[in-house]
Amino acid sequence: MPDIRIRKQIAFIAAQLMYSRQECEYFTAKRKAAKQLGVEYRFRPADLPSNSEIRDQIQAMARMHEGDKRLDRLQDMRIEALRMMRKLARFRPRLIGSVWTGHVRQGSDIDLHLFCDSVSIVTDALDELALNYTVEHKRIVKKPSRRQRGTSRAASIPSSPISQQSGHTDERIFTHIHIDDRFPFELTLYPEDKAHYVFKSSITGQAIERASIAELEAFLKSEDPEIDLDREVEHVEDHIDRFELYRMLLLPLEGVKQSPKYHPEGDALYHSLQVFELARSERGYDEEFLLAALLHDVGKAIDPSDHVEAALQALEGTITDRTAELIACHMDAHAYRAGTLGGRKRARLQESEEFEDLMLLSELDKRGRQPGADVCEVSEALEFIRELDSDS
Repeated sequence: MPDIRIRKQIAFIAAQLMYSRQECEYFTAKRKAAKQLGVEYRFRPADLPSNSEIRDQIQAMARMHEGDKRLDRLQDMRIEALRMMRKLARFRPRLIGSVWTGHVRQGSDIDLHLFCDSVSIVTDALDELALNYTVEHKRIVKKPSRRQRGTSRAASIPSSPISQQSGHTDERIFTHIHIDDRFPFELTLYPEDKAHYVFKSSITGQAIERASIAELEAFLKSEDPEIDLDREVEHVEDHIDRFELYRMLLLPLEGVKQSPKYHPEGDALYHSLQVFELARSERGYDEEFLLAALLHDVGKAIDPSDHVEAALQALEGTITDRTAELIACHMDAHAYRAGTLGGRKRARLQESEEFEDLMLLSELDKRGRQPGADVCEVSEALEFIRELDSDS
């Protein structure tokens, strides 16, 4: 007879290991938890909890430490996953990873498996949906163990359309498609005949948890019987996410090369992220100022001849009047500091309620031009500001 108390203790310790990011695989977490309690899991498998029992414990820990905010975010990500899966239904998508298992963390991708023999067919579909994406071909070479050499063996994870194997090496090229959306997606492409394949972890050999569209819908309804999934998906479709707009305006700045004389650090995106990092150190609580620091140069990828006006037009309706004024006047603030601003504009700037903040933004703009400076990713910067917005 399995000991219920031991089973619960293993579930709790395994959940702690996964919640603290010490482990990411259920099976490994169970094994370590069992070892801590002196349970020989090979001979007493009934004492090991199910993945869902551990998932419940992880969610309980999240509620205790993070409140409802994390669960709301997880719900949002699952609705986003469902929306994308419905759009890509012809490729029989499966949701895998932390968004499905529940131990999602900040910056996590929404991971989907798609099944199609042609990368171009999938990218054509993404083009029709007007999605921003990049395609990555990842080459993995694995040498078989001595026992495996010369024997036929099934791969724990089937290869993408391009694959080569030999008696000495096992080479696979996996195709990943990264989508920049409200939440980042990673799509992994497999051949159509692998749609019903039982995928297994290359680490544990255990089946990977995944969900079809129907299974995800059933799960969401079991979590909230009153939920109207069609309405939730439609709400996401209709809702203009200002942070997604910011992302779309920021990313092209990576291709905007600047004069080495004034910007030795390099491209405009690197500069913008440096200014954001400096602003976060100075005014980490001020959402409007942080947005001005991050977005002040987005117009350079639209109209370099008048990047300030281009930025204001692109951002219209998504930023406050204060943020707009900081962006609108940041070039005047540079001229003021340099002593080249005309008398009327100088007087007008000094009378502005934002004068001190404009001087600070100008200072940070000048300081944010260091080659080799450490900066965060665009997604991290936006997530930081999004958190401020949700706390207000």
